[in-house]
Amino acid sequence: MPCPFPVNPLRMKHSLPWNTAFIGALLFLLLTTSAEAQQRAKRKKAPQGTAAVYDTTLYNGLRWRSIGPYRGGRAGTATGVPGNPNLYYMGTAGGGVWRTTDGGGTWGNISDRYFGGSIGAVAVSESDPNVLYAGEGEQTVRGNVSSGFGVWKSMDAGQTWTNVGLKDSRHIGRIRIHPKNPDLVYVAAMGNLYAPSEMRGVYRSKDGGRKWERVLFANQDAGAVDLIMDPSNPRILYASTWNVRRTPYNFSSGGPGSGLWKSTDGGDTWQDISRAEGMPTGTLGIIGVAVSPVNSSRVWAMVEAEKGACFAPTTGARTGRSCRMTATCASGPGTTRAFMPTPRTRT
Repeated sequence: MPCPFPVNPLRMKHSLPWNTAFIGALLFLLLTTSAEAQQRAKRKKAPQGTAAVYDTTLYNGLRWRSIGPYRGGRAGTATGVPGNPNLYYMGTAGGGVWRTTDGGGTWGNISDRYFGGSIGAVAVSESDPNVLYAGEGEQTVRGNVSSGFGVWKSMDAGQTWTNVGLKDSRHIGRIRIHPKNPDLVYVAAMGNLYAPSEMRGVYRSKDGGRKWERVLFANQDAGAVDLIMDPSNPRILYASTWNVRRTPYNFSSGGPGSGLWKSTDGGDTWQDISRAEGMPTGTLGIIGVAVSPVNSSRVWAMVEAEKGACFAPTTGARTGRSCRMTATCASGPGTTRAFMPTPRTRT
């Protein structure tokens, strides 16, 4: 069959590649056009505005659930970081230690790979914010209270953790760090809530948790629950001890060993100031203590007693001035007390 396209034999060598490319492009165009036509035909045949129908028994059992982040129940401790107003850490009663970097807008857990559960205290070093300490075992004693396994330390702002001891302390109420020395740390250990225990009181470490020494001990039934350092003088410490017992069938708060203590030598020695002038008489229960950052001679003590109230000493917790309660004061130990203090001088 003669070729329909006249070809110059002298130029065939140079024309073949062009003819081959032309024929390939033509075939590609024909195939593409045919495929698009088939797709248009299928779309025309498909019914418009119809929805797929499913058997409702397949999804009737589905229920919505939260996928996090989980806060971990009540939070018994929280702390900020000086110089960083959006960075905070909190310890929860059932979910470990959490951190926020946006002022509480979002939270992330930083302890799950190492420990979790009940946290009683979290502290950040002022001189080195990368150093964190966390104490297991909540201090919010109630019917459903959870114990823990000592103190954990992080040197990299919570990325990794190491257990540094006091595993038998069960419940840790407070942790305080020297403002200029992250290795000098104090722990208020409540101890076993169900039985007498020697692992109670205030413990001190001078080497970042490698070794611990007990510097305050009331008795086998009263552990340390609160602890604070004078903001103007870190050698001055205040601590409270609490005789508390939790059993499956009852709860006891108050008794021998409950009291308020003061140290002026970094914890080497302690003075019992529970019976200072103006403080309540009789059986004492849990005591919360705070020192004014403006005037360190102003020490506030919230005392559980028959005539419990808020007490503010006038000269560094030596003579007392009570605050008469003018609003309801919750009587349950470990609860928040609503009050409006009215100063009244006692001589």
